Parts: sequence; C-alpha cells; structure tokens
Amino acid sequence: MKTIYSDIIQFRGTHFDFGYMQGMRLKDSLSVKNREDQWKVRKPRFSIKEAEAKEAMTRFAPGIWEELLGLQEALQWPMERVLKEFGGYRVNYVRSGCSIMTGEDYLIRNYDYHPKTYEGRYTFYQPTDQGYAIIGPSQRVTGRMDGMNEKGLAVGYNFMNRKNPGDGFICCMIGRLLLEACANVQEAVNMVKEIPHRHSFTYVVYDRSGETFAVETSPRGVEVRETTACTNHFEVMRHENRNHLADSMRRLSVMKSRQEQPMSAREAFRLLNDTDKGVFSDLYGSWAGTIHTSAYLPKEMKAWFSLGGDREPIIFDFAQWLEGKNIETNRIIGEVNTDIAFLHMDENANWFRK
Repeated sequence: MKTIYSDIIQFRGTHFDFGYMQGMRLKDSLSVKNREDQWKVRKPRFSIKEAEAKEAMTRFAPGIWEELLGLQEALQWPMERVLKEFGGYRVNYVRSGCSIMTGEDYLIRNYDYHPKTYEGRYTFYQPTDQGYAIIGPSQRVTGRMDGMNEKGLAVGYNFMNRKNPGDGFICCMIGRLLLEACANVQEAVNMVKEIPHRHSFTYVVYDRSGETFAVETSPRGVEVRETTACTNHFEVMRHENRNHLADSMRRLSVMKSRQEQPMSAREAFRLLNDTDKGVFSDLYGSWAGTIHTSAYLPKEMKAWFSLGGDREPIIFDFAQWLEGKNIETNRIIGEVNTDIAFLHMDENANWFRK
C-alpha cells in the first residue's frame, strides 16, 4: 500500500489573486517538473490560439481567465504555456473509469484515473469579484474533477471515449465552468449544451431539488437524460460508445441493483468506497484505479472526501466555511494499492518508466 495525500487549499479573494497564489505554490513543485517531463514523451496533438481560448473562456466564466493571468504573473511563463498546462481548452485526454450515483440529498463519485496525473489539491475558493464559491478537488489547477458550489449545485463527470476530438474544453474545465457560473441543474444542462466539447463525456449534475441529469456529450452532439447512476458508456448516444463496455456495464449493474432499496448517503458512500463491493477499482496501471471518493450533500452543504478505499471520509462543512470559518487541517491522507508514482509527491512521475 502507498500512502498518498492531498493538500487543502483555501482562498477568498479575486480570481487574479487566487491564480497568483496558486502560481507561487506551484513554482518548482514536483507537479510542474513532472508534467514538463511528461510533455517530452506525450507531444500535444493540438494547437493553442490565445485569442480563441480567451474568447471561449470569457464567454462562460470570465473570472477563470483572470485566474490564468494570475498564474502567468506568478510563474512568469508565456501565456501559451499557461494555457497548455492550465487552460483546459483544446487539450488531449486519455481513457479513465469513474462511477457516480445520486440519492436523497447526495451525489457520490469515484474518481478513477492514473496516479501520474493526480495533483493532490483539494480546494475551497470564495471569489470576491464574480462567480460562485466552490469546494472540490482540482485537476490541472484551474479545473475541477467534481465539486459543489455555494448554491448547492454538485457536478461530476465520466469518461466515454476520445474518438474524433473537436475544438473545445476538456472535462475538468467544463466541471469548473458549470460550478463557477450555474446555480442549479437546469442552468448547468443549458450551459453544457452551449459549451464546445473536446472529447466525449457524461456530466452528471445534481442540486437541492433532488433532480439528477446525465448530459451525454461529444464534439458532435449533446443528449440529456434523467438517472441516478452513471458509469462509462452512453445510453442515448450509443453510436459514440467504445467497443469494450463490460466493466462499465458491470459497475452500473452493481449500483442499480443496490438502488432497488433506499440508501442513505453513508450506505452509498460505502458501496463506492469499499474495495469488496464491486465498484471500487484498483486498475491504476490501466488508467482506471479509484484514487478518491467524493460525496456532496447540497441540503446540508457538506462535502465528504477520502483518498483510497475502505476509508472513513473526512467531512467538510461548506456552509460554515462560506461564513468565514476556515478548515483547520492542511492535508488529507489516504492509501492506495499501487506502487505507481503520483504527479504531486514523487520524483520521476513521468512516462519514461512504469
């Protein structure tokens, strides 16, 4: 077993200042060094046009562009490099897993991916200029893997495929855009329909109303359906699915079978986080191992989080944090069953070695 951690980052202020603070933390970090090495092997299959990226970003959430400017100021990088690392527009993405289920006042999500991409940052951000306050783990610094905002909107996403990518945003930036700008599921659904999509994902949105929508997206179309469980295949846009769906179907079946009886948030969390229940995955070398389990309870305005399986979640009271009470701990600790290096905490978390 490998001990891993996520740093807790708390900030209240403008987007520019938030970006600047993060940039100062990132300077000379293992995340930056390892990602720089990773680019030496994984050549980008895209081009970046600053004006086009800025126009796309500011259309939906202009504060995030200010955050990128703050990162640039702190890191003293060319804007093209900032956008390549943190912009979330026209960036490649690789396969992953992930499972999401919802119930009475909860959305619970397993984040399944590769350790060498995990940056170990759990963020609390309350902007003073524009946009909603957000709690949740970050990806590529500005993006969010999952999260909840001050209005009680919770968001998670599941990978579908990388076939025929288009010009547009990647999943973690779309997660951030939704949380930054949308107050409820209907606003989120409408925004997903408008956003240009780089790859094919399903975005699951949930709020205090108890409604859950799974928005199936690809560069070629968007479809919306209601559901309380989602894994890694489309149910409407089936022509977009990958060929190998057995594990996705199996995990979905496990969750739906258990949902035949009412489940509390704690029971649902255990279903996803316990390693013997059939949803948690240890396929880290195949880009599909469960790194964290998140839960969001919009009516209570609380978030649960654990790193690795068979863990009791740490519980954050987001409502109290919004009122000014900071989280006292600085780090979340967990364990995963792998010896693969993690981007944020290990030397040589690159693609030169396994």
